[in-house]
Amino acid sequence: MGKKPKKIIRVVLDTNVLISALLFKGELSRIVGLWQKGKITPVISKETFDELRTVLEYPKFSLSRVEIKSIIAHEILPFFEVINVSEHVKGACRDPEDDKFISCAISANADYIVTGDKDLSDLKKYQSIRIIHASDFIKCLT
Repeated sequence: MGKKPKKIIRVVLDTNVLISALLFKGELSRIVGLWQKGKITPVISKETFDELRTVLEYPKFSLSRVEIKSIIAHEILPFFEVINVSEHVKGACRDPEDDKFISCAISANADYIVTGDKDLSDLKKYQSIRIIHASDFIKCLT
């Protein structure tokens, strides 16, 4: 009998976790290696992608348009699954702006939402989706 194939973990990364993983050398940058090695499939929707692009353009990051395009072309598009949100969640989170991550996760049938946001992490779970701090997620997978 053959080995059962390992299930690839589907994950929605909130914008702050994603920015930290992409731009800073530290514990969260290990998440990039997880998606590059195919250990996780990060999932993104139009709404969560739009927020990422907006945040990448913040002056505090001092990224040029070319650098932003390069990050998207080399770190996002080859590895992330882009999904259409089929179920829009409203009022699940204290911060209504965070509902887009829950909507993305539900529509993608994700296993996790990885966050550093207390409004999201306090939920701990939404339906079958675990909502977990980034450091705890890294510990689970490494």
